[in-house]
Amino acid sequence: MQFPDDDNGKMLAAMADAGIDLTKALDVDFFLVFDDQRDAESAAQELAQSELEGEMELHLNDEVGKWELIVCVNMVPQYDAIVEQEMELNTFAAEFGGATDGWGVMQHQEGDDEFADDDHECSDDCKH
Repeated sequence: MQFPDDDNGKMLAAMADAGIDLTKALDVDFFLVFDDQRDAESAAQELAQSELEGEMELHLNDEVGKWELIVCVNMVPQYDAIVEQEMELNTFAAEFGGATDGWGVMQHQEGDDEFADDDHECSDDCKH
């Protein structure tokens, strides 16, 4: 697969190189950052009432000292769709004094049970 030579294209190329199937819907996490907690909470509240289908998580990122709103959208990770979603979220975040700060995908998605039980020790009876 060919991808544009920008951050989004490089991320998608790395995902493809890692064996992630980019033709299937994945949970894509978009990161929105805010300096002020009230702005972040207001953005989260408004986004929760919008038509955006996805899950959200808000927390203080101690490493950068900013409030981070993670918006998880289940989508096929196509370049144009990623760019469009990121631009929409950036415009939205700007209304609350924030901005997008990239996106990512957890490599182990639903149905991937490789790490389902970290305490499990294999025995002769295991069938995996």
